[in-house]
Amino acid sequence: MTDYEVIVIGGGHAGIEAALACARLSRKTLLCTLNIRNIGKMPCNPSVGGPAKGIVVREIDALGGEMPKTADMTALQFKMLNSSKGPGVRALRVQSDKLAYAERMQYVCTHTENLTVMEVMVKALNTDGKKVTGITLQDGSVITCRIVILTTGTYMAGVNMISDEVIPGGPDGEKTTGDLSASLRELGLRTFRLKTGTPPRVYTNSIDFSKTTLEPGTDGFLRFSEETREILPFSQQVPCYMTHTTAETHEIILANLHRSSMYSGVVKGVGPRYCPSIEDKLVRFHDKPRHLLFLEPESLRLDTTYVQGFSTSLPRDVQEKMTHTLPGFENCRIKSYAYAIEYDAIDPIQMKVSLESKVIENLFTAGQVNGTSGYEEAAGQGILAGINAVRKLQEKEPLVLGRDEAYIGVLIDDLTTKGTKEPYRLLTSRAEYRLLLRHDNAEDRLIAKGYETGLVTPQRYERYLERRKTRENIVQTLREKSFDLAGDVLRDYLKEHGYESDAHVGMTGYDLVKRPGITSHDLLRETGIETDPELAEMCDIEIKYEGYIEKARRQAERLKDMEDRKLGTDFNYDEVEHLSLEGRQKLKEYKPETLGQASRISGVDPADISVLAVTLKHRKDRQI
Repeated sequence: MTDYEVIVIGGGHAGIEAALACARLSRKTLLCTLNIRNIGKMPCNPSVGGPAKGIVVREIDALGGEMPKTADMTALQFKMLNSSKGPGVRALRVQSDKLAYAERMQYVCTHTENLTVMEVMVKALNTDGKKVTGITLQDGSVITCRIVILTTGTYMAGVNMISDEVIPGGPDGEKTTGDLSASLRELGLRTFRLKTGTPPRVYTNSIDFSKTTLEPGTDGFLRFSEETREILPFSQQVPCYMTHTTAETHEIILANLHRSSMYSGVVKGVGPRYCPSIEDKLVRFHDKPRHLLFLEPESLRLDTTYVQGFSTSLPRDVQEKMTHTLPGFENCRIKSYAYAIEYDAIDPIQMKVSLESKVIENLFTAGQVNGTSGYEEAAGQGILAGINAVRKLQEKEPLVLGRDEAYIGVLIDDLTTKGTKEPYRLLTSRAEYRLLLRHDNAEDRLIAKGYETGLVTPQRYERYLERRKTRENIVQTLREKSFDLAGDVLRDYLKEHGYESDAHVGMTGYDLVKRPGITSHDLLRETGIETDPELAEMCDIEIKYEGYIEKARRQAERLKDMEDRKLGTDFNYDEVEHLSLEGRQKLKEYKPETLGQASRISGVDPADISVLAVTLKHRKDRQI
């Protein structure tokens, strides 16, 4: 008998979702963390969501995860981004109370049945051959298990850096371990160094906000979780602000560039391309006269503001000078200085799309240890790792999300087929089917999968089916109901939106909604039919973008055949003739699980894919 069925190492956003998924699926689970008070900690931005990321949080909700509920409960401000643009790029972002968020996650983890939380340092992963058997703790004690999920974030061999000052530690100088990554390397896993950073925190009462620009939230009932019934009223939400760097800021930074950890040679790891330090921005975008900075409150219980976009590893005296050059910050006081952090990550090419290791059986990994950045990307991997760990125990096929099904699917496919040399950030531009992967339709795409795994309750699934039926009825009404455009009822409404009401005698509501500015809710209300505004807006998107959506679906369907053609990680490419030299080399290194994955590997050309397709067909014919 093993001590636990699943052990999760790390209590960050990935570890939380992984541990809760396993425990809620009735598996005896242990969550190992260096500090229980750090469970759910937000060491960087005090926020959840944003472009693409916000849709990931909606997907986590549809699968039955925890982040969406906690983000809604502890939000200080809700804002729908890109609301004036197409539905494929709209995303929700909330400003979080980081103390309340962490406390809520700690409560959930310590009060969930089947989940034990233990404050320990893991020294090594134990295996029998190439199969997980458990872990060894720093004190030498051993805990056995059937599966390990590794979610160490930036805590594995972490070092904090301010200029030439290098101190071992995780975020904010917390404890770190170098033994664990050394253990993984001994077992045959490749690790590499990555770097990220954080900006200074400034006392809010020392900022002159009259010199900054107000960034209000969005007035409306917005939420990540479909189970959320109440949010902080708009009148009580906390504002954010925006300021910018100045010529004087740039002058100070450039004059001290040699004192930055990054440019003095202290940093060895690769930093994030899409969230660079301020000194890196000045070097890479030297033609820009200024850079925008967002001022974000951290908690109702903290008089501190997070200066987003001002990450740096310059020394403290330089940070003081450069911060005081920002509009509104002339007399500001810094509570905590910015720093860079470097840590060990695992090459994600070594992972299957299920997030199980190709090297060590029953080892799953999720989060920043896989080379990603962001709380949302971590949580999305975490819930999939937890689900698939349980499915492995159940001897079921893993849950794999396609690129046309979820941003989480895009994220995992990118990591396992392309790898990364820098902290990976999810972007809408990475998704070729982003019109299918919208904020509004996350439940349509994934709730059936969440229900099938057991994380979505029957009650919630029934509510979803009822709402879907209501939407179908709205669309059916619009298709069947003919509107008299010349009548008194619609004349003023249409004229208000720039349409002459007597242009046609009659037209279906479905065709009318295709016109810009005309909505299902308003159109039906004009004729005395009341609808749920949220459900009606979902109908509008499907109707107005019907042609584009259908085109994207057809494209996804054409590629589905390649995704269904399995190669397997033990496929022998040396037996396949006529592969290019680079293609064979990359295929042997990456070990794609499907023909579709193989097609997305850099260096594998279309001719190689054709050869593989023929080989698979011949093997199938021989089996028949």
